[in-house]
Amino acid sequence: MCGIVALYSSSPVNQRLYDALLLLQHRGQDAAGICTIDGRTFHMHKAMGLVRDVFRTRNMRDLIGNCGIGQVRYPTQGNASSNNESQPFYVNAPYGIVMAHNGNLTNAEPLLWELYDHDRRHINTTSDSEVLLNVFANELQVATQGKHLDEDSLFSAVSSMHKRLKGAYAVVAMISGHGLVAFRDPNGLRPLCIGTSLAEDGSVDYMIASESVALEGSEFKFLRDVQPGECVWIDEKGVFHSKQCSDNVEMSPCIFEFVYLARPDSTLDGISVYASRLRLGEELAKEIKKQIPLEEIDVVMPIPDSSRPAAAQLAKTLGLEYREGFIKNRYVGRTFIMPGQAIRKKSVRQKLNAIPVEFKDKNVLLVDDSIVRGTTITEIVKMARQSGAKKVFVASGAPPVRYPNVYGIDMPTANELIAGNGRDVESIRREIGADALVYQTIEGMLRAVGGLNPEIPRFDCSCFDGDYVTGDISQDYLALIERQRKAAKEAKKQQEKED
Repeated sequence: MCGIVALYSSSPVNQRLYDALLLLQHRGQDAAGICTIDGRTFHMHKAMGLVRDVFRTRNMRDLIGNCGIGQVRYPTQGNASSNNESQPFYVNAPYGIVMAHNGNLTNAEPLLWELYDHDRRHINTTSDSEVLLNVFANELQVATQGKHLDEDSLFSAVSSMHKRLKGAYAVVAMISGHGLVAFRDPNGLRPLCIGTSLAEDGSVDYMIASESVALEGSEFKFLRDVQPGECVWIDEKGVFHSKQCSDNVEMSPCIFEFVYLARPDSTLDGISVYASRLRLGEELAKEIKKQIPLEEIDVVMPIPDSSRPAAAQLAKTLGLEYREGFIKNRYVGRTFIMPGQAIRKKSVRQKLNAIPVEFKDKNVLLVDDSIVRGTTITEIVKMARQSGAKKVFVASGAPPVRYPNVYGIDMPTANELIAGNGRDVESIRREIGADALVYQTIEGMLRAVGGLNPEIPRFDCSCFDGDYVTGDISQDYLALIERQRKAAKEAKKQQEKED
């Protein structure tokens, strides 16, 4: 899970790239990086940590140039504790290319060996993003064959690259001497959009980012989404080019973006994230009505922050009182994307504090956006009881998360998911300590989100239904992911012992 941004301008871009990354910070808190270009020279700074901690005045001064890209990262592939895995990545041939990637390649391992054995390219990290960069660089080299890079050769390279890659990828890149490039996988699994702004000299500035909030917060006008399979090129003169480069386009955006990942003030693929969460609340209300007598519920409370719209709409739909029972510490990161179960558990109490007067002697319905590992909701149910609640009911705005996400979200394996391996709702209810547990249905989720843009034929709901839209995910692949996660955990434990 990452946030990416690219900016082409007639004026320096360093400050605006920094500001855009702040607006995308919710998409990754592990590392941040910016690369700019001045003439044909790249200037890059990247490090582990939040945007505000990675960049200092001295770093910003060095990021000169009128074109640049940036990324905030939470790792789904590679070594989470290594700065070598931070992006953007750089390769020197052909031309010199820097790239930032949001997503996950599901065929990274066979591609790695193709790059070694056939393309004669060396990969220096364990990141699938570096694999993607080298595939792109190789196809660009083949397409140009020593000739000048033009529109036809660039789009031909991206077309050939699409045929080799599998998985999810939204990408921004700079090619030295040739401008800015962005493209999106043929399923459009991860979001990417374009905005424009009129510069003081009358020229047009372009920004490309993971979410529209980055454009709007940077005073860019939303132009449109990058289409699945499409490549966008803004050349050195600021001329905008685009072309559909895939023959197998099937728009299938990840529905978890709307349930949890994206900011509510963003619009993705023509769908307002805020509106989708209101509708998720309405659909969830139908399930609450079926399973819990409404007279038993005294108050509806959200678990801050992303469940607020759904909780408020649910309460309104059912005619129940809505109250805020938890205060959030803004200086603690999202527990869902914090590495390590013990850290997540400890951080819940640091992140949220209950207001006892809102719980005392009440039957409380807590609304969460989703339940993944179950660590957070278990602690919150305990907090509600300790604050005086008589009964604690829990409702999830998403269906049970039963399968790992392989397209760029660091979701646990099935054995680590509280609803994994077909576990029934009643046993989950007992484990989290709730008096009742109600989940959204997959059908209700699709009505809520998909109803806002009927032109989207399909959504990837794989973490809920196990149906992976790329069609290449086998049980062997899922088992491989589980082995890799276990090996990474063991390696980390060993490193901690040695340190």
